[in-house]
Amino acid sequence: MNCTMIGAASDLGVSRDGTAQGPEVLREHCFPDIPFEMIYAPETIKSRSAQDLRKNEAEINILDKELYEAFLKVKKDGDFTILVGGDHTCAIPSALSSCKACGKTGVLWIDAHTDFNTFRTTETGNIHGLPLACISGYECEELRTFHTGDTVDPANVCVVGARSIDREEKENLKKAGVRVISTDEIHERGIEAVMEEAFAVCLAGTGKVHVSFDLDVIDPSEAPGVTVPEVCGISTEEALRINSIVAKRISDVCSYDLVELNPRNDIDRKTEQTACALLKQILEAVRAK
Repeated sequence: MNCTMIGAASDLGVSRDGTAQGPEVLREHCFPDIPFEMIYAPETIKSRSAQDLRKNEAEINILDKELYEAFLKVKKDGDFTILVGGDHTCAIPSALSSCKACGKTGVLWIDAHTDFNTFRTTETGNIHGLPLACISGYECEELRTFHTGDTVDPANVCVVGARSIDREEKENLKKAGVRVISTDEIHERGIEAVMEEAFAVCLAGTGKVHVSFDLDVIDPSEAPGVTVPEVCGISTEEALRINSIVAKRISDVCSYDLVELNPRNDIDRKTEQTACALLKQILEAVRAK
């Protein structure tokens, strides 16, 4: 099966610079011989103010519309798509384009954060904390004006690896009915059992799954190259095992994101090398399909 990689060079959704460089670094160091389209965020003076609770909203929408159209163009040819971010706001067009092209779709969100805030509940105004709510049709209409069609049913959303959730965000998740599997639950139940449940949730009444993998799900002692590190995460080995299950189930997957590599915070390219290994697992699985 053909696979198209699209890089989203953006750190508009976060409060610090760096993730915009992630796709370029991965293209240069890991995939120099693979077609890899780059889409860049609009040039702008970025808002980093703690008082701004809608940071860079207009610019994010401009970028996400361009990404959405690029993904749909590729999907018309039946290609599997891989988004290489960039901050996690770029997952909005990636996932919603799959809903448009593939029909009813579930979402497997592998992340230290649930990203289920809204403009009503966000504490920081960093829009990378809102994409899963947007994709799930839970408020955030302002962030998907470019999309026509259904959003993802929250009953078909499963977050794996979460360990940092804001107070009001927890209420959003509860009201929406999203299944959240914490890092502790992964360690208590085991990766295989957790991933079996996650796919069952995402595929209940759907045809395909969109997978979104945020590198901050890994403990910062092993993956320091992210913007919002959270301690007590999974190990690199565990991340690769989780991803290997995704690769084995690639027939159920319609698209994949790898986001939030921040080379400015990396040490000895540790996180970059893990990102390369994760992407190669998926590429090999798609090519063998």
